Amino acid sequence: MAKFKNSTERRQARVRRAVKAGAKGRPRLSVFRSSKHIYAQIIDDLKGGTVAAASSMEKTMRDGGKTGANIEAAKAVGKLVAERAAEKGVKDVVFDRGRYLYHGRVKALADAAREAGLKF
Repeated sequence: MAKFKNSTERRQARVRRAVKAGAKGRPRLSVFRSSKHIYAQIIDDLKGGTVAAASSMEKTMRDGGKTGANIEAAKAVGKLVAERAAEKGVKDVVFDRGRYLYHGRVKALADAAREAGLKF
């Protein structure tokens, strides 16, 4: 018999694992992507709030002529969220890719966040 019955339960189990890792004092960098945009936020599960967030829907991103459906925009979002986290004093995070494979735009966002100073 399967441990989890559906995709919702599998997703919740992944989040619980990330929250457990975050219990050691590290917030999680959560990624969400759609076919047109990409979003990233750093969540402190101990306090229950968002520390920093960035997305390809922000005015500065749209003015730059970037859509969220490409790797360049994902890199820009990763860099932006890392800079905003650094302003708040966050350096170490747990990467929560959610249901997405670590490939393409998700990988580009993670690599850009690492280059901008986040450690995970």
